[in-house]
Amino acid sequence: MDEGCVQDGWLGGKLQLRQAVHGHRAGTDAVLLAAAVVGTTGLLIDVGAGVGSVGLAVALRAPQLRVALVEADPATAELARQNIALNGFSARMRVHEADVMHPASRRAAGLADGQADIVVNNPPFYQAGQVRASPLARQAAAHVLAQGELPRWIAACLALLRPGGTFAMIHRPEALAEILAASQGRMGDIKILPLYPRAGAVAHRLLVKGRRGSRARLEIVQGLVLHEADGCFTPHGQALHQGEALVGW
Repeated sequence: MDEGCVQDGWLGGKLQLRQAVHGHRAGTDAVLLAAAVVGTTGLLIDVGAGVGSVGLAVALRAPQLRVALVEADPATAELARQNIALNGFSARMRVHEADVMHPASRRAAGLADGQADIVVNNPPFYQAGQVRASPLARQAAAHVLAQGELPRWIAACLALLRPGGTFAMIHRPEALAEILAASQGRMGDIKILPLYPRAGAVAHRLLVKGRRGSRARLEIVQGLVLHEADGCFTPHGQALHQGEALVGW
């Protein structure tokens, strides 16, 4: 094993993940995004896949689903390939090394627009200038987008979807206006599920789901509380982290 990597048990040990010791690591956001997927057949594309945690988690419970992982960083993409093999999913998962916001890069990596039944994505949460970026280039890229790039990211994700296909994203509540603006005319049947760190707290994350080309109305659905007052996971939160429950829309 490379000195800069560790191998972790994930989802209660159901999956093994090789990850960099320093940098972005799969955590609760990945657990929740994977648990937000309800489709079990066709092609799922995980954009900004990192080491592949979300795609692997969905593939684990959906044996009929094909999964494509899209990752721009070469070293991280290589870890994703290793994780696919490590967990025995080589027959129905592959990695596309591409910058999703550039159509030429997508095409060169073998990604055709309009082919996915489901696109999931966990984009960098912050815009340049909002936070102090990590001095580690890989970690900075996982957390910070350039100003104005979130709408381009969303448009690229939706371009990969077939008409009627499902889009799912996790993000911060502060990004909601920008997400909805970027979805205008492209996606409907939008459902917003707030995620609360504990009862009585303000939401710190949102799950957003929609369908490409739909004109159905937007809904805000019942939120999910992740922790008890003592900091332990709620029963539902614990089941999600064990890979034994879905979010529930």
